[in-house]
Amino acid sequence: MKYGFDSEKYLKIQSEHIKERIARFGDKLYLEFGGKLFDDLHASRVLPGFHPDNKLRLLMQLSDDAEIVIVISAIDIEKNKVRSDLGITYDMDVLRLREEFESRGLLVSSVVITHYNGQASADAYRARLERMGITVYYHHTIEGYPNNVALIDSEEGFGRNDYVRTRRPLVVVTAPGPGSGKMAVCLSQLYQEHKRGIKAGYAKFETFPVWNLPLKHPVNLAYEAATADLNDVNMIDPFHLEAYGKTAVNYNRDIEIFPVLNALFEGIYGENPYKSPTDMGVNMVGFCISDEDVCCDASRDEIVRRYYDALGKMADGAGNEAEVNKTALLMRQAKITTAWRKTTVAAYEHKMETGVASAAMELSDGTLITAKTSSLLGPSAALILNAAKHLAGIDHEVQLIPLEMIEPISRTKVNFLHGHNPRLHTDEVLVALSMLSIRDENCRRALETLPQFAGCQVHSTVMLSEVDRKIFKKLGVGLTCDPVKKDGVGKLF
Repeated sequence: MKYGFDSEKYLKIQSEHIKERIARFGDKLYLEFGGKLFDDLHASRVLPGFHPDNKLRLLMQLSDDAEIVIVISAIDIEKNKVRSDLGITYDMDVLRLREEFESRGLLVSSVVITHYNGQASADAYRARLERMGITVYYHHTIEGYPNNVALIDSEEGFGRNDYVRTRRPLVVVTAPGPGSGKMAVCLSQLYQEHKRGIKAGYAKFETFPVWNLPLKHPVNLAYEAATADLNDVNMIDPFHLEAYGKTAVNYNRDIEIFPVLNALFEGIYGENPYKSPTDMGVNMVGFCISDEDVCCDASRDEIVRRYYDALGKMADGAGNEAEVNKTALLMRQAKITTAWRKTTVAAYEHKMETGVASAAMELSDGTLITAKTSSLLGPSAALILNAAKHLAGIDHEVQLIPLEMIEPISRTKVNFLHGHNPRLHTDEVLVALSMLSIRDENCRRALETLPQFAGCQVHSTVMLSEVDRKIFKKLGVGLTCDPVKKDGVGKLF
């Protein structure tokens, strides 16, 4: 696998930059953490060499000075909003985040429930957290937020919110997902701290878009693709251009809200320490790219992956055409098609040759492995076996799992578990391999190749089951699928 990002340099200069920002404000800095703190898989895909837990490692370097406040919206609690990448609700993710942080020696001081308007579900959640010994605060819905500055910057606005008690110079404000109200919590705290004579500052830590890369750079286009469902748009920061005569990239929501933030800062402190939305950020990612070509290629691959993801969601009834159209437009801006992804072409060609659903995997050395569906194996299960045999140096004609073992498993699935698909899924194939590896040297060698799947790319001409998708994710494989639920006709775009 080729690397294009220097994680060690990033951890060094990013922590130094945050310390400088803390010192700039004196007593306390509220740092809004955007994105995912310890499972930032998007960043690791578009910046090969970026570790998914880099932000967490960064916080651990600052652990003596930092505490964490987790924010969740009462609206998300009421709607049982789910994190699509993990399949758990936001209220459960708050507990997961807290446990993960504390297991690494980080202090989680409290949870703030935002957009509170007397929701019974929020009250029940608060009671549950307090029984667990977790300090919980309410922040209320403010009519006309964020434009009604006169109301927001008053005792009837931020003044109604609970004062979140903190004791360390760096307060990291994070949340399970976007729209939770992190920025409003930070600004409310500035108002509350100012009333108490405490000089507090605010900064924003967003990995993307990368402010010092060009607007249409593949890394920034990949961010737009990742947030297509939110309709985020990268833009040149006009405030930064006017103040400094320099081009910087930000995204529409921060640019649109900056005049409001400016008025709020002036209302609280009499002046705004920042001249632009870009000024508010502390992100140093753009200075740690070690091989731009590698990151560009990875980002183009990510854009195609997001396009297929949008198609799949729409096929499942969970997405919409606008998201598909936006990612298609981003592919055009990046000057690529789905054929950019080699596995897409290989899987499609194999399907044309065999007449049945197929899949292809690109290994780390560029080798392409293909497989097709059969009466007893789905294309993903067959692909894992073919790739493992190649990596282990086992002849392709060798049958790792004997037919007499596959058939009874298939019969059990259909006759006793009332399944409609007799074919083995990837997890069932791996369990069978594990059992056979006790006595079969080839099966043992095949299993030992699984760590080499990390970073490999796969495309299937048919939508895979949730089980198969999860197995590829656990193996660290980048997966795309045609939006075809049965063995239909796919196409390249």
